[in-house]
Formats: sequence, C-alpha cells, structure tokens
Amino acid sequence: MDKRIGIMGGTFDPPHVGHLILGEVARQQLALDLVLFMPAGQPPHKRTEPMSAVQHRLAMTRLAVAGNGAFTVNTIDIERPAPHYTSTLRPLLQEAFPDSDFALLIGGDSLRDLPRWHEPHRVASQWQLAVLSRPGFDVDWTALEKAVPGVGQATTMLDGPSIALSSTQVRRWANAGRSLRYLMPAAVAGYIKENGLYSSGRYQDAAASSPSEVPATGPA
Repeated sequence: MDKRIGIMGGTFDPPHVGHLILGEVARQQLALDLVLFMPAGQPPHKRTEPMSAVQHRLAMTRLAVAGNGAFTVNTIDIERPAPHYTSTLRPLLQEAFPDSDFALLIGGDSLRDLPRWHEPHRVASQWQLAVLSRPGFDVDWTALEKAVPGVGQATTMLDGPSIALSSTQVRRWANAGRSLRYLMPAAVAGYIKENGLYSSGRYQDAAASSPSEVPATGPA
C-alpha cells in the first residue's frame, strides 16, 4: 500500500510550536501516514547568516518531535551534497521511500516567496503543496500563478491555527534572556539553555525575513 508522507523542511534553529502545529494539522487533514522533519544542512538562502551547528539543530528537532508516533526526523537533506535545493530533493525521497506519495508542508510566507526559490516551476510540478496561512503573509494568487503557472492546482490550503512565530524571534528572545516556555517543547528549551545556544550577540540582528527556500512555517 502506498504511504502518504508529509515533508517538513527547514533549519529548525530552533524548532518551535509553529512547526509542530503545521505538521499535525497536515497529518490529520491529508491523512498522512508519516511526517518527516528534515533539518537542512546548508540552506542556500542563508549562507551569510549565523546558524547553529547541524548537530544542535538535529538534536533539537529530535527532541521536538518525540512523543508523536507519526513524526520522525530524517537526515537526507543534511547528508546530500550542497546546495540543498527543494527542487532537487524529490528524487532522493522517492528512492528512500518507494511507492510513496509526498506533500510538501509549508507556511503562507514560503508560498508567497515561491517565485524566488530555485526552479519554482519544478517544485510546483513535483509536489503537492500543503500550506498553512501565516499572519502578515497574504498571497496574491494572480501574481503567484503568473510567476509559477500551475501553483494553484498544486496547492492545498490547510485549515488550522495561524501562528505568528518564527525561529528568528525565538533566537532573539533567547538572546535577551526571555522565557521560551510554551514556544516549544520543554525538552527543546532545556537543550537551548544547557548548551548556551543563542546567548551570543551574533544572533541579535540576524535577518528576519529572508526568502524561504526550505519549507518551514517562518524564517528560521
């Protein structure tokens, strides 16, 4: 029997409740058998931005999804050669999970920025795009369809809570010593504290609105 798999990519620096809500909403509404959380090794749109070491991002993502039997972490995007484009990911997944159907789980900000992705036409033709809207990121469907023909047909809008939360905000709050309670699973917040992540000023002014090349609920 074919499996239905949701793909949730991003830097996950750190993972937060917005990522988890998108994954669970998609799991239920699309009848997904599995949701793969796939930390990116080196996102092409963030080469000049500070980023936590991949082992930290991977560890935090594993802690974030623990306890949900339908959620798991996959390292294909970390292990493959750079650059890590979404447009070149599908064949690797098809090889690893034969006889499976895939849905790419993204936020409304990523959908709005799709024309700025690498080979967006290829992304729209390869994937079912499952999108959860995000406050402040309205999509101009006429302009989007003109830029990426067929994107409307490829897109399924999910019905779920719209969360105005990004990893960039979380890093800044952590850097300022603010509480991370309820923004992520307690185990992730504990990991951040134990490892002193985001305490350096280098995260303070990280760009908050880079174009999303990897699927996520918000800038990471």
